[in-house]
This record gives sequence, C-alpha cells and structure tokens, in this order.
Amino acid sequence: MSAIILSATLTVTTAFATNDMPSWIQNWSLGAPSHWDYIDIDALRHRLFLSRGDHVQVLDLPSGKIAGEIPNTNGVHGIAFAQDLKLGFTSNGKANTVTVFDLDTLTVKQEIKVSGANPDAILYDQQSHQLYTFNGKSANITVIDANSLQVVATIATTGKPEFAVNNAGKIFFNVEDKAELHVIDIASNKLIAKWPLPHCEEPTGLAIDVKNARLFSVCQNNTMVVTDASTGKQVATVAIGGHPDAAVYDADQRTIYSSNGEGSLSVIQQIDANHYAPATNVNTSKGARTMAMDTISKIIYLPAIIDKQFTVMSYGKK
Repeated sequence: MSAIILSATLTVTTAFATNDMPSWIQNWSLGAPSHWDYIDIDALRHRLFLSRGDHVQVLDLPSGKIAGEIPNTNGVHGIAFAQDLKLGFTSNGKANTVTVFDLDTLTVKQEIKVSGANPDAILYDQQSHQLYTFNGKSANITVIDANSLQVVATIATTGKPEFAVNNAGKIFFNVEDKAELHVIDIASNKLIAKWPLPHCEEPTGLAIDVKNARLFSVCQNNTMVVTDASTGKQVATVAIGGHPDAAVYDADQRTIYSSNGEGSLSVIQQIDANHYAPATNVNTSKGARTMAMDTISKIIYLPAIIDKQFTVMSYGKK
C-alpha cells in the first residue's frame, strides 16, 4: 500500500470532531520484512525501539534516523527501560533469555537465562528495582533483580500471560487463553487475584489509567473491556477494530488507543471513569497491530509491512 493511500481515510462518529483525530504524518521504510512484536519509546533519549526478530532496531526521534541496534535477540518480543539504572532489557522468546544493554550507548552488558519458556511481555518496576518477564509457553513470570541481574523468583500463573502494567505496588496482566486479568503483589512476588474478563476473548493489549484506577484490555472479539483496578469489577465495554494487540492510555487527552491488525487505530474518548464514547476508527495498514506513543508530541508509531518493506508509520495531529 502506498503512502498516498495511507494518508488516512477517517470514519468519524459523534465522539470526536474530524480535526481531533490523529492522521497519517509519514512513513519510514527500514528495509526487508521481518517479524516484529512490541515497540517502545525511551522518552528521555528520544529513541524508538523496534523488535525485529533477531535484533532490536533503534531510531532517533523525531528524525527517524537509525541510532543503532541491539544484536542477537533471538525471537525478541519486548523492550523495557530502567531509567534509574540507565539500563534497557529485551525479552528473547526463542532464546529464553533477557538481554541487558546500556541505554546511553546501546552496548550489550549481559544475557540472563529466564526461569520459563518464551519470555514475551517485559516490565520494569522502578520502586522495587525488579524486572518481570511474562513467559508465554510455561505459564509463569520470571522476576529479576535489576541491580544484581539475578533471577530472584518465579511466579506460577494458570494460562498464557500477555501485556502487563504496574501501579501502587501491584502488577496487572492479561491471561490470553483464560480471558482473565491476574494481579501480582510486588512486595511478596505472589499472585493475589484472578479476575474474569466477561465479554472478552483472548485479551492481549493492556493499558492503565492510574488516576482513576482503570484497566483497559483489548480483546480479539472486537471489544475493549474496562476493569476497576481496585476491585476487579468490569465497568464498561467498547466496540473496537479487529485483531488488536496493543493499547495506550493518554491521560492528558483522556483517550485510549487500540492498534488493530485489521488495519485500523481505534480511538476512544473517556467521558469519566465508567463511561466511554463509541470508538472512532482511523485507517492504518493491514498488520499494524502494535504501537507506541510519544507522550510529549502525542505521535503514535505503528510498524507494518508495506510494499515489501518493514515500515514505521506515524500518526498525530498536524
């Protein structure tokens, strides 16, 4: 699909005016197609990290110029940042390892074997200085002390863990094959709750509204469900696009975004903690299922294969 075609046809509901919608800005073509999964942004250094199968490609923002790479990350899924330690981490699904690298220089420092199979989502908790990998093929979570870089605990769960978020001493994560949200107490590294996700099939992406204690799970049955992070009670559902795999909450704009592999970005306005406007869908490109948002510029980056090239699209308000 050409860049001209990608310049965003909008389907607008009464939830937003057309000029409030993010629209296509530009594409960056980055060479031959590859597998990819999560992407993330180091906001302090203005760098975009892209998982690309056997390495992580790093771009400077907003220019899109290549800043470097993290090599030998076999089956890489996710990237996490420990800004207080100036360290970055990748979850290498095929190698069953975590690669540790310097955030300033991108130099690899160490590789850590995890206590599970296929580490997928990865999350750093700054308060405890602990790193968590969510291991999709062994139904458990590996806990690594980010100071010593040693595995300190393994937490068993009862299904395939997916995206995770943290707040106030707890970690919340979707369990894809059970349609549940599970909760970890960080102080004890124990699983303390399992909450069902009614009206949700195969939850993947997860985002959090810290102020209102709301969790947003995007599901494969074209649904986003909203859960009270204090009680586990489901408070709302919203119809979204198909094949979602990431969610972002922008507290400044009180907006949730879902990137959908069908080729759309669902944009949902939060009216209050328990009420949400119908989603507005912005056309992207087929396969653009993961994303990251620059919290300063509000630009959203989405990777996809376009014209046989691995491509990063950017969307924002012009």
